[in-house]
Amino acid sequence: MGNLRRLTYFVAVVETGSFTAAAERLGITKAVVSQQVARLEREFRTSLLVRTTRKVQPTEAGQAFYLRCALILREAEHAFEELAETSAEPSGMLRLTAPFDYGVGVVVPAIAAFTKRYPVCKVDAILSDQTLDIMSGNIELAIRVGWLAETSQQARRIGTFRQLLVASPNMGVQVARLTGPKDIADLPFVANTALRDHLKWNFSRNEIERQVVNVQASIFLDATLAVREAVCQGAGLSVLPDYAIEDELAAGRLIQVLPQWGLPSGGIHAVFPAARFRPAKVRAFVDLLADREQQRQKSTSTAQSPR
Repeated sequence: MGNLRRLTYFVAVVETGSFTAAAERLGITKAVVSQQVARLEREFRTSLLVRTTRKVQPTEAGQAFYLRCALILREAEHAFEELAETSAEPSGMLRLTAPFDYGVGVVVPAIAAFTKRYPVCKVDAILSDQTLDIMSGNIELAIRVGWLAETSQQARRIGTFRQLLVASPNMGVQVARLTGPKDIADLPFVANTALRDHLKWNFSRNEIERQVVNVQASIFLDATLAVREAVCQGAGLSVLPDYAIEDELAAGRLIQVLPQWGLPSGGIHAVFPAARFRPAKVRAFVDLLADREQQRQKSTSTAQSPR
């Protein structure tokens, strides 16, 4: 433990550039810092610092030693933080971001349940279809829906969603005439321009048959909820995620078209800034959202299963 304390003193001197500033940071006297660093040099018979009237700088050996010491102390700090967090109750402000449509339909109800369960917690949520950089802001959690592109962050898959071809019941006669995905090119289509490929869809059946359809859209909208409303109004067919249309399907405001043909499923991920540990509030919210997502998927599967 004495050696670890001397490492702390030495690192503080290098980072602050003086024995006086290091002593102030550590809350001890300058004499103690100076004596302990000098003892470290004597024990290893190596000069670690160059002392001038203006500044204290590490020697070549001191710089290499500092890098190792700083890493050791950071690891120790993370270990203590992780230990504290395992027994800590969620508290404080949780800042997160999520896509607008998934946020309104799924994340916001989860936030309401979270703040009821943990009254001392507050939540600041940014709902946006733009992918916000969680490293450049003070965001502790990002919910990503679709196909995860970030590789530098830590992520946890909390669920999946299905893409469904849907239409208004008013288009029932036209829909009934469809023999396969290729026929939808002849019907009006509402395109979601928030998607990268909003006019090209890959259908499959029985994992064997595949059809790629290029649709001709008559309406272009940049938000999922706007597309849903246009389809409910009978403006045309469209492809929408299951979480955005569960209520509409259950109430009969929308019908699934060509249910025997499937579209690629997407993932729902909780993405975190690269860090050694996550605060209790983040872990608790992700666990709650994951549980609710599993329940949602079970109810969706039951509602959509053949009768």
